[in-house]
Amino acid sequence: MKQKTLLVVLFFIAFQQIFSQTTSSPESFLGYKIGTKFTRHHKVVEYFKALATTNATQIKVEKYGETYEGRELILAYISSAENITKLKEIQQNNLNLVNNLPLTTNHLSLPTIVWLSYNVHGNEPSSTEAAMLTAYELLNPTKKEVSEWLKNTVVIIDPCLNPDGRDRYVNWFNTTVGKNANIDAQSREHYEVYPQGRTNHYNFDLNRDWAWQTQIESKQRIKKYLEWMPQIHVDFHEQGYNDPYYFAPAAEPMHSVITPWQKQLQTTIGKNHSKYFDENNWLYFTKQIFDLFYPSYGDTYPTFNGSVGMTYEQGGIGAGLAVKTTADEVLTLADRAMHHFITSLSTIEVSSKNANQIIDEFSKYFANNIGGKDAEYKTYILTSDDENKIKSVADLLTINGIEFGKTNTVAKGFNYSSGKDESVVLKNFSITISAQQPRGAIATVLLEPKSK
Repeated sequence: MKQKTLLVVLFFIAFQQIFSQTTSSPESFLGYKIGTKFTRHHKVVEYFKALATTNATQIKVEKYGETYEGRELILAYISSAENITKLKEIQQNNLNLVNNLPLTTNHLSLPTIVWLSYNVHGNEPSSTEAAMLTAYELLNPTKKEVSEWLKNTVVIIDPCLNPDGRDRYVNWFNTTVGKNANIDAQSREHYEVYPQGRTNHYNFDLNRDWAWQTQIESKQRIKKYLEWMPQIHVDFHEQGYNDPYYFAPAAEPMHSVITPWQKQLQTTIGKNHSKYFDENNWLYFTKQIFDLFYPSYGDTYPTFNGSVGMTYEQGGIGAGLAVKTTADEVLTLADRAMHHFITSLSTIEVSSKNANQIIDEFSKYFANNIGGKDAEYKTYILTSDDENKIKSVADLLTINGIEFGKTNTVAKGFNYSSGKDESVVLKNFSITISAQQPRGAIATVLLEPKSK
């Protein structure tokens, strides 16, 4: 028995050595430890591509677009080798769940899909550093528990949603900081100059653009998102550096279309995070701010599309590489990256351990949408003599995957202008949108007369 145990131990040591020799950690690839420097975007992309080269059976990297300044937008798909070989089948079955179409397997055997979105605001940069740590950890074969998670979970990582803003911030910081970081909050490296890195090339806040898709980054990303429709989505942010970490459950108000199950799973995930934060004596809070109401955030838009969408906020805006907080503690980039790294893994852990129920509830969600359950209005009619007005609405519905058609019938309905039930008078151009469709919830949120 001792000999067998020794052989197993030696096998795993050898396995780890082979992995370490073929797969670079972020530190060995970049030449510095995560948290000691900010990583420029092109190096982040190169790192993920390097992981895909040395671990082709478990990670696939896909370029899904470019920014206005020509920087690559990428997604990394990470799972077990078996899942990666049938990634297209998994994707199609998941979309069939959404559209209530036949599957090639029992729906409870499908893996849950977790989409992690990092760094939508360019000057909230710690999460992209965490994305590299997360990807490396997921691929490490000696992390047996993590390997178990990936058997029933597909993780999609977008390491940087806003590369132009990120590099604007990082380049500014690197030209401002001295040889060593200055922890004095009054030093110039903690006062970013205009136009700052929060926004994209056109100074647009991409975290207000999920539904409207006015920017090229949003258009390309949402197209891919709607092709996958994950069950879990996390949007990683930073807030003021004197604030502790925030994670779900979210604050009130929550929109009325959000289901009890979506709220429940937020709480389950939050409790798992709190376990790890308590073990490390890290401060955090929930519920106080960051509501789920406005439809075009990185947490609400996924939520209104059947996911459990969440925002995670690490204190850090303006912190640079290190800053002394009002609590007289030094907050470093390494700290910030580590916190996001832990919540990334914790989210995947909960998703894996609850995969069957998540898939089942996801299936019910879209079945209820198609059946029009709880929909106060079954059909929305938009009519105008201005063709461009109708076309602009039709275009918005199309990019969000919302089905619509035409009608020539005159019926009775609630008039938005008068606030009364009246006969419908159709003008020259009209479209109708049924709430009884897969994306009935997001259609309701965008079209309802009064949001609740």
